[in-house]
Amino acid sequence: MVNQRGHHHLQSSRHRKSQFFSITLYVILIFALSIFSFMLYSKDVLEEDENNMPLLRVEKPSINKLLVSEYHTLATVGGIDFRILAKSNFRISGLLDGQLWQTPSSLGLRQCVKRTSKYRATPVSEHYMTVKTNGGLNQMRTGIADMVAVAHIMNATLVIPQLDKSSFWQDSSTFSNIFDESHFIKSLEKDVRIVKEIPKELESLPRARKHFTSWAGLGYYEEMTVLWKEYQASYLHLVFIISLRVIHVAKSDSRLANNDLPLDIQRLRCRALYHALRFSPSIESLGKKLVERLRSRAQRYIALHLRYEKDMLSFTGCTYGLTVAESEELRIMREKTSHWKVKNIDPTEQREAGLCPLTPKEVGIFLKALGYPPSTLIYLAAGEIYGGETHLSELTSRFPNIVSKEMLASTEELKDFSNHASAALDYIVSIESDIFVPSYSGNMARALEGHRRFLGHRKTITPDSCIGKGLVDLGGEDVALLESRAGYDCAWRNPSTKTHFQNAYATHEENASAYSYRGDRCEQEVEKVMPMSSCMMWAESKMRRGIFANRGYKEEHLKECCEELRQVSSECRCKAVKEMMMEMPHRHVQMQRMMCSLPTKCQMSSCACPRFAYDD
Repeated sequence: MVNQRGHHHLQSSRHRKSQFFSITLYVILIFALSIFSFMLYSKDVLEEDENNMPLLRVEKPSINKLLVSEYHTLATVGGIDFRILAKSNFRISGLLDGQLWQTPSSLGLRQCVKRTSKYRATPVSEHYMTVKTNGGLNQMRTGIADMVAVAHIMNATLVIPQLDKSSFWQDSSTFSNIFDESHFIKSLEKDVRIVKEIPKELESLPRARKHFTSWAGLGYYEEMTVLWKEYQASYLHLVFIISLRVIHVAKSDSRLANNDLPLDIQRLRCRALYHALRFSPSIESLGKKLVERLRSRAQRYIALHLRYEKDMLSFTGCTYGLTVAESEELRIMREKTSHWKVKNIDPTEQREAGLCPLTPKEVGIFLKALGYPPSTLIYLAAGEIYGGETHLSELTSRFPNIVSKEMLASTEELKDFSNHASAALDYIVSIESDIFVPSYSGNMARALEGHRRFLGHRKTITPDSCIGKGLVDLGGEDVALLESRAGYDCAWRNPSTKTHFQNAYATHEENASAYSYRGDRCEQEVEKVMPMSSCMMWAESKMRRGIFANRGYKEEHLKECCEELRQVSSECRCKAVKEMMMEMPHRHVQMQRMMCSLPTKCQMSSCACPRFAYDD
């Protein structure tokens, strides 16, 4: 019996050892397979473009160069963002002429649009997608690029999109008036089938009118292909089986997520936006002439996108520096514009939160503080400036060499270029500029910044919209001091954060203390209401897409979230939003955009909080 027990124990021991070796071998096999899959995927990610050359020579950033902060800037920022410069404690000190105009280092990054080896073109489809775009020129451009990707995902033939004719601009332009239609179709023929119009035999057939979900991902659109399947319809008690052939997309902007998409879908968006959506030959021709005429005046020029139009100021409620009559005119305009939901706006609150465009005066002070000389040639990419010469003179008095397309081209040349076509001319001149400076981070500013980065990391300077308050509120004496010391030491600080403006005003410690005090007070306020659990739960529920998303559940949390946010004073709310973002595990662009929109959703402000750079 002892021998039998010993024999049984020996067999068990051998069995356990055999199991151990099997498990070990299995784990090693899985690990090796994972490494192989990763290397295979990396091959596609790192696949080189046709030219196999970087757009720019890679330089090692020097510690004494202005753009050393490139390591600290966000991926979406081209050039200098003074909010981030402040975080890295970088100090601007007497910039040399070469540094003012110097192209940022590419850091080895280059265009990434080539199809990977896994890419499969969409087969010819008898299902059609019609699209009605919305918004201004750049909003429509990005929307069209997204719809190209959506048509590819849903295996649909895309009909040339209709441009927005009912928005503020009241522009009657067609697609072919603004874009090169033939080039658009030809350049994307390997990606998606595009036709100029829907076949005649399909015009009378029923079509599904869809408002696709905002920021939807790949899975959402794959689910939407169920629309192509047969469905039942009844008429006079008779049942018909209908195969849906046409989907009409009623809105194109923000329909596709920015992140978590397959690599080839992202590259398709880039091909559509930067290669296929070329402006019409007439716009391209005049745009190139304007650039040539600028180059004949000066070797280098700045393109300034000055957002100081009447509709912009009315919508945002930004009236700083305006007369009482002008402020009242803007208020009446906002009241009469039905689709602008927020009517009662506190201008001071907007300005303190950094939600207003810089005024012409602030832009002039800003450029002079950087060290650009008064003789600098500046192209004004803008609509009609509110108040005309009265307000624009506060910029031209500092930089008299300012021109617009109306000064570079004759009335005869410009007669066929208005609204969207006029914006397209500004876009071309801004793309080709040595420096691009937007006074407000809107659709055109972001589109140009991205396109310039794509074309070779061309320099973009994005001022923090809070700096205007720090400059002008210090008083006329300080403004004069600033302008007389173009090379002074400074590190711009956002006054809504804990730190104060650290600048050259050594004799104005009381101003610095005031900013510091407000920053400390904001931190104390936010600390009392954190963690703002309802806002956290609302954000998480918003990220749940598809049929499992409970709309009522989200709205309930949003109401509770707004109540939590109202416990914080107006000037500290964006600080609270940032603190919530820092606590969240998902720090991608979509989540940040959603959280920054909280003041708007809660009807506390007409504008969202500015995007944040993470401290870590």
